Amino acid sequence: MEQDLVETEKRRKREINIDPSLQWSQWQLLDSILPTGGFAHSFGLEAAIQARLVSGADDLQTFVIHLLENTGSLLLPFVYSATMNPTLDNWQKLDRILDATLSNEVGRKASVSQGSSLMRVAASVFTELPSLKSMRDVCIGSGVVCFHHAPVFGIICGLLGMDSGTSQRAYIFMTMRDVISAATRLNLVGPLGAAVLQHRVAYVAESMVKKWMDRSVEDACQTAPLLDTIQGCHTYLFSRLFCS
Repeated sequence: MEQDLVETEKRRKREINIDPSLQWSQWQLLDSILPTGGFAHSFGLEAAIQARLVSGADDLQTFVIHLLENTGSLLLPFVYSATMNPTLDNWQKLDRILDATLSNEVGRKASVSQGSSLMRVAASVFTELPSLKSMRDVCIGSGVVCFHHAPVFGIICGLLGMDSGTSQRAYIFMTMRDVISAATRLNLVGPLGAAVLQHRVAYVAESMVKKWMDRSVEDACQTAPLLDTIQGCHTYLFSRLFCS
């Protein structure tokens, strides 16, 4: 299956003549101004702070690195598979598999919330891709899909003509950007310190992408179960700023 996906990717690069105007849409997909709800989530960081697993800049860097590794091992296979085959049938299959894979209820709800928001915004913004709206219209309210974030992101990347390597790097980048933004609002680090941290961790993030990219969904796994457990405790916090 993996070899078939690789051959499909090579064929897409040879056959598809990407409209240069789509690059503007690709950049907009990664723009923080796109209202997809990502900044409403801390990826378990808020719970980790209250559990005293994270109390300073060094702990934050460790947390971010483990989060990126877990994201790469668990979610990049879904981004990859969706980017390679951005069809309705494949999306529905990937969404069902991911819904069964996520055991953390808080993380599962966050994935659904972000994914449904991303699909709604993308269908409204990227009007050059009418298939996005038609796919959403077919699935919304039917219960066929839960709109998990990783497959939705991969589908959009694939329809925008983004290659699989770029889409997987983009997903890791967005995760890193959002968790460091959450750290800023939680007063763990200032804006300048956040920028320095993001640049420093970028080199580690690239190694994570190279380690976990281009894998099939059968290889998806958890590498940081403690972080998953901590995020699951988020609903028990007496006071909280984020949804997850």
